[in-house]
Amino acid sequence: MSDQPGRGEPEETVEVDCRDLRCPQPVIELARVSGGLADGTVLAVLATDPAAATDIPAWCRMRGHEFLGSEMTGRGVQRFLVRLGHRPAI
Repeated sequence: MSDQPGRGEPEETVEVDCRDLRCPQPVIELARVSGGLADGTVLAVLATDPAAATDIPAWCRMRGHEFLGSEMTGRGVQRFLVRLGHRPAI
């Protein structure tokens, strides 16, 4: 992740706490929170469910959002970064 403008994580993000939620709840919560946010918003999703490492990038691909990456933050918590955006019309 980078602190450079336009790449990686911006100064402010919307945190989505999905710790202790099991599949499919982290993706359901991500979708619920993202529904009212503008394109370009970055979400930091905190999850302990190992399935989130597959589910969140897959959700991004299906919904046209950008998966920015993930990192372990300690105590089994993984932090995923997602930039919201819409898939261009084909």
